Amino acid sequence: MALPVMSPLVSERIWALPIRPPAVKFLLYLVFRSENGGALPSQREMALEYKVSRATVSTLLAPLFDLGVVLRGRSEERGGNRYRLHPLAAKYDSIESMNAAFAQAVEDMRAGRLAMLDIPEYQAAPPAEGQPQLRIA
Repeated sequence: MALPVMSPLVSERIWALPIRPPAVKFLLYLVFRSENGGALPSQREMALEYKVSRATVSTLLAPLFDLGVVLRGRSEERGGNRYRLHPLAAKYDSIESMNAAFAQAVEDMRAGRLAMLDIPEYQAAPPAEGQPQLRIA
């Protein structure tokens, strides 16, 4: 069995996301728990597996919705709470399927059918605020 392929767009920048550590940890759970292509369990299932309330799941999902990392299905598709990872943040069963999904996602974003993924493009780790200024004598 082949190991899933994770999108480098999120995996390499997860530390730089402008969200609080509990939401980063929850995103790691979502990536692990997601199906290839990004489908996620229902909010109820997430709450049971993550051992938190559904309200806490909503709180943890909110900043991920804001960044476009987690997408909510349109109401006519919903049949309950249906969520998925953005195609550029999902895992795939092969490099080929990831490349095909990325190509389709770019086309869909250009056409306005898919939300843009709003993650930072840091070249280096951002400076930590509040760190002491230390010098070596």
